[in-house]
Amino acid sequence: MNGRELFLAIFVAQSRFMKLNKTFVYSLVALVVVAALYRIIPNRPFGFAPQIAIALFAGSVIKDKKYAFALPILSMFISDALYQVLYSAGLSSIKGFYGGQLTNYILFAGLTFIGFFINQKKVLQIFAGALAGPTAYFLISNFLVWIGGGGYGHPKTFAGLMTTYVDGIPFYGGSVAATILFCTMFFGAHALLSSKELKTAQ
Repeated sequence: MNGRELFLAIFVAQSRFMKLNKTFVYSLVALVVVAALYRIIPNRPFGFAPQIAIALFAGSVIKDKKYAFALPILSMFISDALYQVLYSAGLSSIKGFYGGQLTNYILFAGLTFIGFFINQKKVLQIFAGALAGPTAYFLISNFLVWIGGGGYGHPKTFAGLMTTYVDGIPFYGGSVAATILFCTMFFGAHALLSSKELKTAQ
């Protein structure tokens, strides 16, 4: 199943079982398009991507939680597929699909749990989630890189672990900045659309 077929299958399932309103449909389409296209922009800052914000947004906004996990996975899959197309065409040095990628997908999907505890109407909760999401990803992903040998090659000692975390700081900084920015965009757009829809209904 290619990226387009996967997107259509998830969209149809959500439409049937979740009775999606217009606000959610618009938000879903915007998220997928923004995530897929933005993530493949060349020379973007380290770690500056919308996937963590998407996971938090999905966990907070989508009522049927089992479908919330589909959104970050879908955004990752589509952008990875685009990366692979560019790589195969010789237009990018970044592969879309690679060994150990499943672990990354699981990590991003797992961040959706944090979104479960975010009230989409509470700015402070959104901000706290925007800090907690990239921090959790930074700690877990770098630990897995260290324990698995990874590309850093640091020794299996506490000092080696700390060095691995230090190496990941540039990615962490970009990830926090991106998550705050994209959470502001996603939650803000959703609130605006919801407000307009409510006024139209009245």
